[in-house]
Amino acid sequence: MTGTTAVRRTLSAFWDRYSASDPGLLRLMAGLRTVGSIGTALLVLSLVGTSVSQMVAGAIAAMVSTFAIGDRAVRDQAVTLALGLPTALASISLGALLNPHIVAGDIFFILLIFGAAYARRFGQRGTALGIIGFQLYFVALFVHATVSMLPSLCLTLTIVFACSAVMRFAIVPARPEGALTRLRQAFRARIAQLFAAQFDFLDAEPDEREGAVADLRRDTARLHETALMIQAGLDEGTTDEGTAELLQRRIAEAEIAAERLGILLLNARSDERADTLTLHLPDAPLPAPARRAADEDDTVALLRKEVRALHLLAARLETDGQGAGVAQVRNRLLAYRDEENLPRASPAVQDAFRGVGEAARAVLGLRLALAGPADHSDDSDDSLETSRSREELEAEDVSLAGEAEAAQEPTGLRRRTTRAALQVAVGSALAIVGGEFLSAQRWYWAVLTCWVVFLNTSSTGEILVKGYRRLIGTVCGVVAGVLLAGAVGKHTWTAFALVLALVFMMFFTAPVSYALMSFFVTAMLGLLYTLLHTYSLSVLVLRIEETALGAACGVIAAVLVLPVRTDLRTDQQLRTVLTRMRDVTAAAAEQLSGGPAADLLEMARALDTALDDLRRSASPLTHPFTPLRVRRRTARYLVALLEASAYHVRSLAATAELVPYSRNVAADPRLEAVGRRISHNIDVLIARIDEQELPDEILTGPSIASMLEGSGSSAVRSQSVTIRVLRHLQRLDEGVVALARPLRAPVAGSGGSSYATPTGPSPPTGPDATDPHDQATQNGHQRANRPLEMALSHLLRAGGRSRRPIWPIRHIGR
Repeated sequence: MTGTTAVRRTLSAFWDRYSASDPGLLRLMAGLRTVGSIGTALLVLSLVGTSVSQMVAGAIAAMVSTFAIGDRAVRDQAVTLALGLPTALASISLGALLNPHIVAGDIFFILLIFGAAYARRFGQRGTALGIIGFQLYFVALFVHATVSMLPSLCLTLTIVFACSAVMRFAIVPARPEGALTRLRQAFRARIAQLFAAQFDFLDAEPDEREGAVADLRRDTARLHETALMIQAGLDEGTTDEGTAELLQRRIAEAEIAAERLGILLLNARSDERADTLTLHLPDAPLPAPARRAADEDDTVALLRKEVRALHLLAARLETDGQGAGVAQVRNRLLAYRDEENLPRASPAVQDAFRGVGEAARAVLGLRLALAGPADHSDDSDDSLETSRSREELEAEDVSLAGEAEAAQEPTGLRRRTTRAALQVAVGSALAIVGGEFLSAQRWYWAVLTCWVVFLNTSSTGEILVKGYRRLIGTVCGVVAGVLLAGAVGKHTWTAFALVLALVFMMFFTAPVSYALMSFFVTAMLGLLYTLLHTYSLSVLVLRIEETALGAACGVIAAVLVLPVRTDLRTDQQLRTVLTRMRDVTAAAAEQLSGGPAADLLEMARALDTALDDLRRSASPLTHPFTPLRVRRRTARYLVALLEASAYHVRSLAATAELVPYSRNVAADPRLEAVGRRISHNIDVLIARIDEQELPDEILTGPSIASMLEGSGSSAVRSQSVTIRVLRHLQRLDEGVVALARPLRAPVAGSGGSSYATPTGPSPPTGPDATDPHDQATQNGHQRANRPLEMALSHLLRAGGRSRRPIWPIRHIGR
């Protein structure tokens, strides 16, 4: 029995780790659905006596008909699949008819490519039908379809689409509700992993500290990634807008609380305050380990115990989380939200206990959102603090409702789909001409590469990086294709079985690595050529040449036709991030000062989405092979600093939402002035990005704590905002000032027209520079910005000894 229990626990732990690495099992389900469609189609086609060449066409068509459809509702998926069949029949028929007519066929192919790319403006259905139309025309070229083959090809496509429907709606159903359930389970597993990493950090020996912090960074980033995936999938996973909004809020609160706890634990084990860059920047220096007094050993041991209990509480969110034992653990952890229940220790250790209490509250809110009213079955065991936390959460649920803002869509050639359609059409025309010189039979590989490098890209840099990754994957895939083709020989069903395995790996790795996906695609093509009896080493080498040509044609078209420069694209994204950061900060400061309530977490989620878009847009600038090293350091520093600032903004938003309902957080009208200063500084940064006349300079002035002086810092601590609000405001203010340096915005006190100095933002002045809760002997005002300066200096040294200044992204290369 003991062995069976151990095996069960091991399998459960393995499944938790796997589900966390594949949030919502989206990659696994996509791979299984596609492989199932192809396998079912091949089985049926073999039973009706279809030839091998048409089975190859059917396998490709089954793959396309499965992955192209991305509608939310099951009914919409059925409609799109039904419309996809006549689209596929028309496309493959035209391919067979125009195949002998080179000029007419090439012209039609270019027009088809333009239409398929332009159809993306009509949403998921337009995108799916465009992909089906393009890919089936490609299939006609691949199998050298003729008019005499059309009746059997049409029958093959009909069977394939029927098998795809059976797999999608019956065997491996693509129901958004199931994906949502799996995404919630993945978030539960992710947050439990992060709490486990935090416990390991507390338990680590000094020589293990660096590795433990690396695990903290990794798990924090993965939790954020999972939260973004859930945010993107909630609208698809439920038709109840209220349920989606509630779950979004609870997930955002849990993510913020878990991330905040990580920072507080770093502080508790350090001699100086850790900056948020420590968690967001892999190369950021670590603060020195703490030297604790002997009488604090018991308190730190208790902290480790409570973090371990928090991990167990999160791990049992959706299993057997009810009962007296779990309720007692929850009551104990939530009690740390009350100042009277904090153990006697240094301020940093007490802050960590407060963080444990807030994380327990977030886990409770997440459980209420996941389990609903059923979770109240054990509320008879609740303590006073637990009951109060429930009341706060329920009051938030009934009081706030988000209002969506309609985005303005650009028109004409400025519309993204129009621009991309023109670019890919021109690139494909170049690829056809160049491909004909390389091979009159297989020129379409260059066109296919040109087509795919434009998918889900928005700038020239992204297209260049995607083309490079496809070429690398193709080269490696050719080697694998040679080995597999030699091993398979004339064994048809063995080849088909390997094709299914490669297709699964292709879809399983697609969201993780485009190069890996290209590797599996090319290896699969080697097997398909073997099945068609056209395999040779020269064919696979030609595949490399055509891929390189197609990628080059895509880059040329992106540069010459309505180009979107990477630096301008990142500037647009940066402006959006700063605008949303300003809006959230102003609204949070207003609510903290007693203003009207707003849905701050919804605004914070919009900030996270914009920051994620900026991170993707800046990826070409931070690519390891970029020749502009200074530019790379600039982009890395800017994104890391924005991530750190966004963390403080999210924390402010989460705290501000407690003001109307919590007894622990009260409004303070003096915070309105703080919000105005930070908003003013962000406005200056936005004006600098837009190259407008600057309204003013970046204000540095006194620290946030000294701005609130009037009734004394003790009054601030006892009757208005909590300590963490002051800390987040202070760090956010420092982060915004630090952004002035890479953006070359003028800073007050540096000579009027001067820009921020290379040493980063000036240290705040005043007796309460970091935190009114810090002891005077800690000299907090002198050390408040030290981690940020250390990280900046480290970045300046990274990649070489150059001490050249970091310039704004948009001015590099001019």
